[in-house]
Amino acid sequence: MLVDYNSLLLALGVSASCLAVTLVGNWFSRRPDTFLLTCSAGLAPLVGGIFIYGSYVDTPRPIFAILTFLLFFIGFSTIWVAGYQFRTRRFSKGRLLLGCLIGTAASAVPMLAGYDGLAFMGENVVIGVLLLLTAREYWLSRHEAPTPLYGITALYTLTAVSFALCAGVLIANGKLVLGHAPDNWAEDLSLAICIAGMTGIGALSLALHQWRQAALHRREAITDSLTGLLNRRALFDLYGHRSFGPSMAVIIFDIDRFKAINDQYGHAAGDLVLKLFGQELSVGLRSSDTVARLGGEEFALVLDNTLPGRAEQVAERVRDAFAARAITVDDKSMVCTVSAGVATGTVKGLGFDDVLRAADKALYEAKRNGRNRVEVAAYLHAV
Repeated sequence: MLVDYNSLLLALGVSASCLAVTLVGNWFSRRPDTFLLTCSAGLAPLVGGIFIYGSYVDTPRPIFAILTFLLFFIGFSTIWVAGYQFRTRRFSKGRLLLGCLIGTAASAVPMLAGYDGLAFMGENVVIGVLLLLTAREYWLSRHEAPTPLYGITALYTLTAVSFALCAGVLIANGKLVLGHAPDNWAEDLSLAICIAGMTGIGALSLALHQWRQAALHRREAITDSLTGLLNRRALFDLYGHRSFGPSMAVIIFDIDRFKAINDQYGHAAGDLVLKLFGQELSVGLRSSDTVARLGGEEFALVLDNTLPGRAEQVAERVRDAFAARAITVDDKSMVCTVSAGVATGTVKGLGFDDVLRAADKALYEAKRNGRNRVEVAAYLHAV
């Protein structure tokens, strides 16, 4: 026995309800992913609209249709906003309001005027556009997680096409007044696609959430939590296997008398100094340069494809800029300095460990010679 239209509507409503609950559950496991909560909030009015539309199919009263339209446009506009929120991490009230107003004008107004056929045309067109806009948001974010995002984009686009077909069939029939719910092959196809699309989008959204979780753990493993810079492990992962020629250099910086800063001003002040130096170190770098916190008050800067003498210039610029910076802690101003050691690779090539060790020796030479200065590895003078 074939399943009737209302049974399919019921299945779609139950599927959307289960998806909404699942998305909320996943949001609890990672609160920063607020797009999950927003998407769930968009599904709630859709569920209400689906069940009210079932009542309209049985009893075609205008009030049922208008309520369905309002709930659908709130829901689909919210889902569009969720896509925008996924891409930008910002909630857009303007998009939500725009989608609701345009949808209401295109459907509820004709329905009130007695042109229910025109109302359903407008409803399908606007929903199709909202779904295409949602697909666009995920497409623009595809670099983050290509596999699930390509799938989500495709399913939103396919669902949008199904609504466009519904609108096309109604427009082709040319009836502005129907007196009942639209009943044609496009409606049946759209409902089937919505059920399949809901399941697919739900599964891919959960996969995307897990993808983000894994990416977060990877970032945390290679990032210094205080400064946001790469950590020692990440630096060795990047350069530990490379041979350093004369166009590659390593600079090690060490904040002078850092223990005294902690003792005199407190560890919060020490953390502030580390953060500010990390920011100073990151200014003006090229995409090929890498900055990392080695640990404690020690930082490293790796320069790739650099000209002779540039490493010393960069080290001096950072040293001068940091020494000229007044740092305020509890209404007290203090000045901090930094020492640096510079080492480059050789024509024959040196391992990263060797270059780092040479830069470290130059740093200690800078410390012994009075601090707040830059020293170049001694072996360079002989090369």
